[in-house]
Amino acid sequence: MTNANASPDVLESDACYLALKTHDARFDGSFFTAVTSTGIYCRPVCRVKLPRRENCRFFRHAAQAEAEGFRPCLRCRPELAPRPMGTANWSTEDASRILAQQAARLIDEPDAWTDEGPGAAQIAARLGVSDRHLRRIFEAQFGVSPLQYLQTRRLLAAKQLIADTRLPMTQVALASGFASVRRFNAAFVEHYGLNPSALRRAGGAEGGDGRAIEVRLGFRPPYDPNAMLGFFARRALRGVESITAEDGKVPTAGKNAKAPAPAFTRLARTLRVQHGAQVHAGWLQLRFDMAREQMLLSVSDSLAPVLPVVISRARAMLDIDADPMAINAALHEAFPHGDGLRVPGTVDGFELAVRAVLGQQITVAAARTLGSRLVEAFGEPIATPIDGLDRLFPTPAAIAAASGDALGQLGIVRQRQAALHAL
Repeated sequence: MTNANASPDVLESDACYLALKTHDARFDGSFFTAVTSTGIYCRPVCRVKLPRRENCRFFRHAAQAEAEGFRPCLRCRPELAPRPMGTANWSTEDASRILAQQAARLIDEPDAWTDEGPGAAQIAARLGVSDRHLRRIFEAQFGVSPLQYLQTRRLLAAKQLIADTRLPMTQVALASGFASVRRFNAAFVEHYGLNPSALRRAGGAEGGDGRAIEVRLGFRPPYDPNAMLGFFARRALRGVESITAEDGKVPTAGKNAKAPAPAFTRLARTLRVQHGAQVHAGWLQLRFDMAREQMLLSVSDSLAPVLPVVISRARAMLDIDADPMAINAALHEAFPHGDGLRVPGTVDGFELAVRAVLGQQITVAAARTLGSRLVEAFGEPIATPIDGLDRLFPTPAAIAAASGDALGQLGIVRQRQAALHAL
């Protein structure tokens, strides 16, 4: 999509228009089309009537389109697009480009969203450069300031909550990083020219009354959901995770390695999110809609205040923002039938680290057994409507306070006990 002799972010308009014309989902999120005759910008997969070529402008990032005065399409909904495809080649890229991309990654994380930040000064301090230098290289890379980029990310996150849920506007504003509904409304009207309530469509998933919240997340095909969910099924911890097969049953780890793998349809798990001083606990459930290139995410009402955080972690867990073309090109020789493979992630970094410690030098099945025992002994009980989900993964404090004898009774040897305590 770019000219080899040009800046990596200079888009080839003819190639973009061809992808738009064919609704090619492989390029979803890699660029946005702004239509000058309507003042609206869309994803490449948008099914509206194809605009005339001379009326199209192409932008790498949604923030660039909004900075030029374009509004997001209400039909294809740019907030559903996978995040921009990374083109980072760490061995050849210049330091300024890497620094700008890292700053954008920090802004993209909802964990850091507040009304005051993450401001350019805080991000610059974290990256070890001056505020002025960060703003200069960020604008050179993305065409907008860090504040404009952050504002677009928060407003698109709020737009998704408005369209897909019935959360109160106060909760939408706070979850999207705004300090008040007044500031949220003002920003929304300024950018999109309409009040947030005008976007709320009838029949959205209910929130605020104990029912699950449902949102949709786009991904770029091809994607092999069975390979991904199969990975998690082999490592699922009792009480924390549940992966359901096509027949509605929860598969168990069999000893027959030659048996055909079941077709997995759903992943569910419990989750704890600490956001500032507040701790929110609940559950999430993930299913794939392959026909629409979307992942369906259901979240317990208790996680509504941190819904953008949960969405971000779910995207990372199933690697749905990856560039499949680059992956397939790299894997083709080693795995000729590996189309759609992705890298499994996690919704909790501490949990992943504990599981890595437990899994050293033993089989996957043995590590799963140790992890399940640890959850049963030190995980907090939680009530969910999903069979088999009744525990949260242990907190760092709970594992740090566990005695060596208590860990030893679970079958955890002393070296791993020391590693867990140190962690």
